[in-house]
Amino acid sequence: MQKITLGLSLHRPEMIPFIADCMRRHAAIFLEEPPAAGFEQMLEGALDVDDYLRPLDVEYPAFSRDMCDLLRELKAEGKKIFQVEPFLEILLGIHEFFAKDHHPDELHKDSLQYPVYLAERNATGALLAFYQTAMTGSFEKTLEAVKEFARLDAARFRLRDSLRAQELVAKVGKYSSSYVEAGVIHYPLWQLLRQQVLRQIQVRMTFLADVALKTMGHKSHLYGPGDQLTLLYVFHPNIAKTMREQVLAGRSLIYSKIIEKEELADDPNKFPHLLDELACIRTTSQLSLDDCRRLFPRVRRAKSADARQIVADHLAE
Repeated sequence: MQKITLGLSLHRPEMIPFIADCMRRHAAIFLEEPPAAGFEQMLEGALDVDDYLRPLDVEYPAFSRDMCDLLRELKAEGKKIFQVEPFLEILLGIHEFFAKDHHPDELHKDSLQYPVYLAERNATGALLAFYQTAMTGSFEKTLEAVKEFARLDAARFRLRDSLRAQELVAKVGKYSSSYVEAGVIHYPLWQLLRQQVLRQIQVRMTFLADVALKTMGHKSHLYGPGDQLTLLYVFHPNIAKTMREQVLAGRSLIYSKIIEKEELADDPNKFPHLLDELACIRTTSQLSLDDCRRLFPRVRRAKSADARQIVADHLAE
């Protein structure tokens, strides 16, 4: 029986061994990234990894370098490796279109470019509005702003996952086993693949961060309150205002202040990012909406370390 494994993971260096172990059990690997110039040359060793990554402006450079090294090994072992992320590929094409002095009203409304443009414009606009409100607005206004962003981000993810599922379904049937890389927020992609592939193809999902946590004796998940809020809107786009929605939004405001955002230089074998995220999730899960309301003005301009101490002191009261 053919099989597909959706590997949900974090883009952190400590995840590489778990990703590698899972990828090696499959004949084909589908990466969560748009096709990039020089990719095949990099895999073959004809292009230096740093030279390949330099024009891509990657968000997590240490992880990306380690992934490229892994992909080279897998290529040498005979694995088929593809970059499949149509939403981002279309978005890059739109940016190139605008760079040539074209304008949004020139996008054909019956093209794929148009819904991608709208989804990206709406989510990005809501994110900027949230940032502005978070700096000077009240807790209530900031709460509404983060919920608005999460709703529009969820709409963007629905489109992104839908486009990716369609392209993957057209490709995975050629291989006995396929590994599909995805971030943890793309959990709904599993359902889309199950609905669209042939019945004889088995689709399974693995949370690689959970696998890593189990090696340390932790049984938990790594969905922060912001991700939980976004997924709530992905599955229930028209949900009425609920207390759960309010609490997740409030917790997400605090979580975003205490989480470490940069790549940590600690030994990856000590799982610095996983343990940091787990600690922040456990901390914010203790906060009520009123706790968040009281903490928000105190942490909104604080650095992460200071914000953590403020929250810890509050919980100790």
